[in-house]
Amino acid sequence: MSVVAFGVAWWLGLYLIARDPKKPTLVRAGVGLLAYAAALAVEALLPHAQSQDVLREVQGVFVCVPPLAWSGVAVALLPEKYHRWWRIWLVPLGLLVLVPLVIDSEWARLLRAVDVLLPLVVSLGLLVRHRARLRPAPVRTALLVVSMLLVLSAVLVVLPTSFLPSWVVVTGMGVDLVLLGLGIAVFDAFDEGQAIRADMGRSVLTAAAIAVVFGGQVGLAMALSSGATLPLTALLLGSVAAAISVQVLANPLQSVLDRVAFADAPELRRARAELREAGEALPRRANDPVLDGLDDAEFAKLTRRALGNYGDLGRLVSSPLTMLPSITEGLVERNLPDQPLERANELKRLLLNGILQLKPSEGEFGTSDEWRYYNALYFPYVLGLRPYSRRDRNDKLDDTTKRALQWFSRTVPERTLYNWQNAAAKLVAAGLRQRTPR
Repeated sequence: MSVVAFGVAWWLGLYLIARDPKKPTLVRAGVGLLAYAAALAVEALLPHAQSQDVLREVQGVFVCVPPLAWSGVAVALLPEKYHRWWRIWLVPLGLLVLVPLVIDSEWARLLRAVDVLLPLVVSLGLLVRHRARLRPAPVRTALLVVSMLLVLSAVLVVLPTSFLPSWVVVTGMGVDLVLLGLGIAVFDAFDEGQAIRADMGRSVLTAAAIAVVFGGQVGLAMALSSGATLPLTALLLGSVAAAISVQVLANPLQSVLDRVAFADAPELRRARAELREAGEALPRRANDPVLDGLDDAEFAKLTRRALGNYGDLGRLVSSPLTMLPSITEGLVERNLPDQPLERANELKRLLLNGILQLKPSEGEFGTSDEWRYYNALYFPYVLGLRPYSRRDRNDKLDDTTKRALQWFSRTVPERTLYNWQNAAAKLVAAGLRQRTPR
């Protein structure tokens, strides 16, 4: 059972991170689950270890990570003004968790308990205050209730003394973390306008099958030999973790291998990556997205996300906007098959038309106010220009794009560009909406 619990926590942590590594909510929730899985692994190794005191201290560090991570999840769901303080305090909070490893005393453990519980309680209190930001309502209720239970579990786990056995409170924290992880996944899917059941079901079934194939061999060896020993238990946990990781992270691993195998064929790499992304996105695609009932703000949010994914056809496949009636009409007019990739391409064409409509009639580039919305969308999204990145090579840009790059980097703050992109996305969304019934 401990191996199964470890596998579930490990899979869900990786699944959340793999959904979108750019989203703090998913990454922090995933890190919390991975740390909890590591704590379960240490728990499984304890009966076979000679120096149990050291392992228990290491486990104590691991079980402190999930509450800290989930305080970060709660902060990421709050208005942006709260984000900065959590990032500032993350390093000192993390270092205080390690104090009992250096100073073996009850005061050190009490300090760690306060260090873990205080940000969790404060962040969840703020989340309750701003609970209207969480939609849909059933997910909001579930997240808040289970978050309160997580606070209780964290209190019992990190306090120096507890009236319950450690395995009971650690198991209770695990149940809370898994429920919260599922809630965050559903919340993210709702926010993106995506389906979640098919994608998550496929991932967990595939991960379970591969884990049984590889972990079962080690389990069989344990049953036929001397039983559970420290090396075999570690090998079993490592096999399960590796099998699940290979399945959940198959897409990025394939990308790394393609870089080596097809180093001299960038077009082939790009085509393979596009097809893989499309294949991954298909289970997340809502077959019947409710577009006619969306208000202007929600429709603009979907358009903003589609613009952000303009250069990623795989991600566009899962956009609810691919089901716009205007896209169906465009496919019929061009005599194209009604397939997900064709719909994504048609959405890309509509987005480009919307961006080009923002362009002033004279010249190719300008810096006046009438150019700012076009510049904010066309150069970063259509041309893939990243003006604030120091790692991009810009020696192959044409003269117009170089002028735009200099203008962005020298005169347009990153926050200002973000605000312009939001405002421009609303204009593009309005153009798309003219053909969409309400």
